[in-house]
Parts: sequence; structure tokens; C-alpha cells
Amino acid sequence: MSQEIIDGIRQIEQEKGIETGALVEALEDALLAAYKKTPGAARHAEVVLDDFGEFRVFAIEIPTDIEGRLIEEAREARIEELERIEEETGEKQHTLINDDELDVDLSEVPEEDIVRTDVTPEDFGRIAAMTAKQVIQQRIREAERAIMYDEYIDRQGEVVTGIVQQAGDRNNVLVDLGKVEALLPRSEQVDGERYEQGSRIKAAIIEVRSGTKGPQVILSRRDPRLIETLFELEVPEIADGLVTIRGVAREPGYRSKIAVESHVQGVDPVGACVGPRGSRVRMVVSELRGEKIDIIPWNTEPARYVAKALSPARVREVYIDDDTREATVVVPDDQLALAIGKEGLNARLAARLTGWKVDIKSDTEFAEAEAKAAFGGEEDGEDYSGRCAAILSNGKRCPNAALPGTKYCGVPAHQALANQPEGVVSAAGLAVEDTGDATVDLGAEAAAAGVAAAVLEEAVEEAAEAGEIGPADAAAISEAIEEAAVEAVVADVADELVAGEADVDAAPAGEALEEVDHDA
Repeated sequence: MSQEIIDGIRQIEQEKGIETGALVEALEDALLAAYKKTPGAARHAEVVLDDFGEFRVFAIEIPTDIEGRLIEEAREARIEELERIEEETGEKQHTLINDDELDVDLSEVPEEDIVRTDVTPEDFGRIAAMTAKQVIQQRIREAERAIMYDEYIDRQGEVVTGIVQQAGDRNNVLVDLGKVEALLPRSEQVDGERYEQGSRIKAAIIEVRSGTKGPQVILSRRDPRLIETLFELEVPEIADGLVTIRGVAREPGYRSKIAVESHVQGVDPVGACVGPRGSRVRMVVSELRGEKIDIIPWNTEPARYVAKALSPARVREVYIDDDTREATVVVPDDQLALAIGKEGLNARLAARLTGWKVDIKSDTEFAEAEAKAAFGGEEDGEDYSGRCAAILSNGKRCPNAALPGTKYCGVPAHQALANQPEGVVSAAGLAVEDTGDATVDLGAEAAAAGVAAAVLEEAVEEAAEAGEIGPADAAAISEAIEEAAVEAVVADVADELVAGEADVDAAPAGEALEEVDHDA
């Protein structure tokens, strides 16, 4: 083999990006294997490239004791390898080992103990030329595969564009990426999508495998990173870093939610992603074959974030439990189905996006549960949220937090409810007390006022002492005064008493209330 051929090998290494000297080493190994197949070949030999560009074969002799030790070490290593293969595969391996087939590591032998003899066969040049052609072709293919593998392993998670070639076995789709042919398996395809031969599709690289025929690239149309990349391509603010996608939750083929955050004042992250007249998000939806996308603003406050994540449903209130990372969401009765979504899809995506367990309740359900907990139900109020238990006339709960040790806020009328007997219930925005002698219905707006309660209480006591009203009626009116404003008491309670709806003498009660109003 001439020096020109060696120079050509070096040039091939440079052009193909093969490590310097790799082809020469491969040639030496291949020629050594070819030499050992020749009759009378030395047991230990090596092939080296001399200064004239020729390959020479040298027989190696080493001391017998060193040779025996090296053969024994090689045999033990071979047995351990066979046992490992048998354990991994479960298949019985042949343990009969021929010492002549063992690869002995001569690098451990001191140089002074080695005797080399040139035993190059006469026709070794022809053998070297034939072997060189095969080895070079094989190593070039291996090098190209390794380069391709290194290129695509670094692109894992990236979205690429390819051309659909054909549908393989089990509905797997082959996609041409230019340098390599990728596989879109059935498990990574979106239900309902059809991939026509010759059409262009975008997909995310989720795995790169090293195979005998080169790297095998696995694609996915279900990966959330596909949505991130599509928005980055369509929205300049995301590409420039002005807007960031903080989270993606996706149900491929049906609906997705993305949370976006703006890093520049004056830039609306949601508006940037939607685009003029929805042009930007429409392009993404088109690429995803009609999949719906909800774009919500990211928020550092969990309650606001969870509320926005349930879009398009309107949320009234959110209660957060930081310890268990659970969020109780209260929505209007007519928004309950929309908040949950078909088969729970909307709630499931919101929970996946925010990382919080979401429990959705309607206004009615939540008010009933809170009232039951507030008045001793639900295992002695164990599920009580800590909010004031008073219910307003519009059906909403009082927005104030309950004072420590009680279930009502600091409003006097609401604190008075803490002393109500067990007959008190909450329903339809009315506080109702059954006294046995009279039933007094108080509007919640009157109950919220609590004006001049002390003055009115004193006037009622004087009327009772004068015998103008009975003790039971005085107690009923006193309870009403504690919860109602002056006008509301006169308007609501007196009307009912005078109209004969209460089982009491109306005239003394009415006169007492007029006197109370006059004194106030």
C-alpha cells in the first residue's frame, strides 16, 4: 500500500469528520483478523503501518508464565460477560471457551519481555488493499451515522418540519426530515388527524435512538412543546423574549391552555398571542387541525391564577389551601357546567396547568355546605372555610372573615347571630327564627345595618315592663332590633305583625315600635 493511499485515507477522515487515525486503526484491526485466518499464523501478532506506507505483521512472543496469567484473566472476563448476557436475556450461553479465541491484553506486558518477529505474508499487499476498501466503506457509514446521531440527540425537544412519506405497519408514519427518516408512531399521533403522503407536518423530537442503520428519530404530535414552538414562530414578542409561556396543559385534538407572562410594561401577553383579529392564534389552531386554545395571563397569586385557568367560565370566589395545594372554586350556578367542561376536560386542564387540585362548586352548593358546617354539621364544622356565616338577601355569603373563636365577622348584627338558638337556619337570603309565639323574617339588608340597636333595646324593655307587650313578643322584637336598621325594623317587622301574620296582639307591638322609632 503506497503513501498516496494513506494520504487519501487521511483526507477522507477530514472530509467525513472522522477522528484522525481512526481509519488506520480500523485497517490494522481488520488486517490482523485476516492474518490470523492464514495457515500457520502466530498466536499473538500485531499489524502496524511502517514509515513507507506499508502494513507489516509482527509475531509477538512473551514469557510463558505471563502468557498463562493473561489467558486466565481473559477467560474469567469472558465467563463474567457470558453470565451477564444470560442474566439479562434469560438465554443459556455456551461456556466452552477456546483459549486461542481469547483476546489477550498485551499492553500489560513489559516492553523488555516482548520479542517481535516480522512475519508479513508475501501477498499481504493484495489482502491489505481488499480489506482497506471494505473497512473504509464501513467506517465511513458508521462515522456518518454517529455524526447524524450527535446532531439529532442535541435537537431532542425541538420541533421540526418534515414530509410524510408513507404509513408503515400498525399505522406508524414515516416522515422525511431531509438527512434522516423519522418515525411518527401511532401512540404519538393525534386522534382524528390524517397524514396524507407528501403533506408537510410539524412535530416535536421526543427521542433519538442509535440503530444499526443509523439514528432513529421518534416524533410526536401530542407533545406540549409543539404548541410552545408554534407560538414562538407566530408571535414576535415570544421570540424576542418580551413574552414568556409559563405553562402548557394539553388534551391533544380537543383543547389546550397556555399561561403567558409579559416582561415589559405595556405589552399585553394575551393580546400578543391572539394577534390582530385573532390572526396569530388562528395560525396555530390551523396547524393543530382545529384544536381549541385558551390563552390566560400568568399570575403570582394562586387564587387569581386558578380563576383565570378555568376560562371561559366566570369564577366568583376561590379559596386556597397552601398546605394541601387544593383550591375550592365557587362559580355561579349557570357557569358550573362550563367550568367543569365536557367530561371534566376544562377542570382537568386547569388543574394540570396550575398544579393545584381544583374543586368546583356552584353558589348554591357552596352556600348550603358552608351553612351546614357553620351550624354544626359536617363533623362539627370541620369543612368550614373560616368566612362569616351570615347570608345576604341576594344569596351570597358575607365577604368578611370570621372573628377568632366564632363563625361571624365583626358586624354587630352578624355577631348577634352567634347567640341564636338551634332553631335558626339560613336559606334564600333570610335569617329565620322560630320563637314559638311569633315568626319574624328579616331581610338581609336590614340585618346588615344594626343602627341604634342599644336605644331600641332599651325602649322595648320599657314597653315590656309597662305591660304593653308580652315577654315573648318583646324577646322577638329585641332579636329583630339587634339585626335590623330602624327603618327596616319598622317597615319589615311591623308590617308583618300589624298584618296579623304573627301570632301576637298587633296594636301594642305596633305602638311600641312607633315609640321606639320616635325615641331613636
